[in-house]
Amino acid sequence: MLFSQLGLSAELLRAIEKKGYQEATPIQQQAIPLVLEGRDVLAGAQTGTGKTAGFTLPLLQRLQVSGSAGRRPQVRALILVPTRELAAQVAESVRDYGRYLPFKAAVIFGGVSINPQISKLRKGVDIVVATPGRLLDHMQQGTIRLDGVETLVLDEADRMLDMGFIRDIRKILKALPSERQNLLFSATFSQEIKRLAGDLLNSPTEIQVARRNTAAEQVTQVVHLVDRARKRELLSHLIGAGNWRQVLVFTRTKHGANRLSEQLASDGLATVAIHGNKSQGARTRALADFKNGDVRVLVATDIAARGLDITQLPHVVNYELPHVAEDYIHRIGRTGRAGLDGEAVSLVCVDEKKLLADIERLLKHDIDQIIIPGYEPDARIKPEPIMKGRNHRPAGRGRPGGRRGAPAGARRRGGPGSGQRSRSRRMG
Repeated sequence: MLFSQLGLSAELLRAIEKKGYQEATPIQQQAIPLVLEGRDVLAGAQTGTGKTAGFTLPLLQRLQVSGSAGRRPQVRALILVPTRELAAQVAESVRDYGRYLPFKAAVIFGGVSINPQISKLRKGVDIVVATPGRLLDHMQQGTIRLDGVETLVLDEADRMLDMGFIRDIRKILKALPSERQNLLFSATFSQEIKRLAGDLLNSPTEIQVARRNTAAEQVTQVVHLVDRARKRELLSHLIGAGNWRQVLVFTRTKHGANRLSEQLASDGLATVAIHGNKSQGARTRALADFKNGDVRVLVATDIAARGLDITQLPHVVNYELPHVAEDYIHRIGRTGRAGLDGEAVSLVCVDEKKLLADIERLLKHDIDQIIIPGYEPDARIKPEPIMKGRNHRPAGRGRPGGRRGAPAGARRRGGPGSGQRSRSRRMG
């Protein structure tokens, strides 16, 4: 279906054409008409299938129809997201699709000075894209009012719950008018999401364009069994032998990301790491260098990588499998975006067999296993426990990244999204 068949305004169609799009994705085809009708929507689709445009386009049109002439702009639409990178990505979509409309938007997240954000809010904005922690900062300082919000969007709601934002979200909901449109978008659905939807949404229409918790079909998945001590060696081999020019690599911890980045750089591969301890400026520069080809390998933790939008990324590598099986889907969803093919490689040692089994149980199918000649795992090596939690030290490894002496679950101002509450199972 073409965007021109979805009832969008001429200004929006012009902006869509400028971005080079013509055909709407399945999630866009289903979501846009419902949002335009003013319905509450609970929508799920694999990452990379166009969820952002699915709510941004009709949101802009509803603001356009209701009008704002003759009055100072106030916050009329609020989009909540879990991480800085996703906030920046969504804000960019709002600017791109709204380029021919008079609305003003602001993006609010931690890790940067709050003062420029305050200055922009004082001038008046129609749309705010925010992470929950920094938004609460503004609410507590009285620099933002939300009593005029007409539409609330929770994007990547599953991730926000998993990162411990539920209390922040509920505080924000109390500041919103009771009469509003609510849109909840998520790559995966869980029972917690269902409960939140029951509390938040009013007679919602549910959209599920693919089976729950599935990976995109255009992503080829493979597991390479290898000893834990030879993972980095195998990764360098795969990148070099395959002439991979752009590779996103996932680790479980900040410390692991830093160490692997240094090791790959010593192998002659242009590599940079991004995670919650990096400044926002450093993260932005690293991503820009990766996109333009100056950096060949980007090593990231789950939190830092959520929201990365790299359209033609060909390779994702799970250097370490995630503790939570659903995170595997989010990780490999960084490739195979916009209908393009991608490859997801997982390097699995004997310690991670249970994590692999959890992932395959979630996917409801086995992942092909290929042993690379010369890197056959040693059957004599016994599994070692994979510790969870900020203050635990996995056997044979250094201290996980994070503030020295910070207790698990501590509030970390200036971290991703600012104000997130870290859970013991989430490191990085």
